[in-house]
This record gives sequence, C-alpha cells and structure tokens, in this order.
Amino acid sequence: MKRYVLTGTPGAGKTTILRTLGEQGLDVVEEAATAVIAREQARGDAEPWTREAFIDEVVDLQRRRQVRGPASGSGTVQIYDRSPICTHALSVYLGRPVSDALAAEIERITRERVYVQPVFFVRTLGFCEPTAARRISFEESLVFERIHEQSYRRFGYELVDVPAGPVAVRAALISDTVAQTAK
Repeated sequence: MKRYVLTGTPGAGKTTILRTLGEQGLDVVEEAATAVIAREQARGDAEPWTREAFIDEVVDLQRRRQVRGPASGSGTVQIYDRSPICTHALSVYLGRPVSDALAAEIERITRERVYVQPVFFVRTLGFCEPTAARRISFEESLVFERIHEQSYRRFGYELVDVPAGPVAVRAALISDTVAQTAK
C-alpha cells in the first residue's frame, strides 16, 4: 500500500481536492482533526481543540484509519487529508508540548515508512473562511502554513507544491504525480 498525504494550511482546499480525487476512483481518507472536532461539537463542546486530550484523540483516529486499510479493500494507493506530522504542526501551533502518544506515532510512521514521498503541500488560496471547525484568520493560517512546512521538513519529507488554482488542475497535478511515483 502506498499512502500519500495532502497537507497545508486550513482553508487551502485540501478537502475539496481530496473529494475530487475520490470521485476519480482513488481511495481517500478524510482529515481526522475535523472529524474529532465535529464529534465533540455534536456532544456540546464548542472548542474541543482547547482540551488537553484533543491532540491524542486526533492521533488515535489517524492511526485507526491508517491501520484499517483501504475502504474498498482492493486499492494499492491511498491519499490522506493530513498525517501525524500535521498533528505535530498543530501541537506546535497551539503551543503544546508533543505528547507521548504523538511522539510514538511519529516514530512508528517513520520506522515503518507508512507515508511515501512526496507529500503534497496544498498552498493557500489567498483567503481562509472560518467554519465551526476552522476558527482561524487568514493571517493565522499563514503562520500555521509555515509551521506545517517546517514540521514536514524536520521529519525529512519532500514537499511538492500544489499552487493555488482550479480544483481540477490541482487534483490532476496530484493524480499525475501519484501515477508516476506509485509504479
């Protein structure tokens, strides 16, 4: 199984690109942090990212999704909206120490080479629209983007820029690169 990652700042279009790739038949895995936020907001916690356990909950969901394998059961490629390296960037952005669970997961994915090169770095669209799960200004999103880039480079990942542009063009860049590197 070859596992690729889409990363970048909130609001850059990763989820839209991911869904487009899914519509093209690729096996895709949606972002864990958004799922954790939605679950906890449905339970009445308006800002779950402020809880100490939040990072570890995201790490746990990321690991469970990765370990369970492809949704279709027959895929040889998966594309993930974020990885534990993104969770590292989130921890840094929130000013929290890296938890034992996050450190262990980063060590595991590094040792097992869970995610392949390249990592697709989806660049900002030039704005960031807040949502219930994404309460970040455009200026803050640029800071977060830099932290993501630093985290991936720190852990030795090669980044392929996915510049701002139409979704179809961005998705084609990713699917073409995957087709070339998955051989």
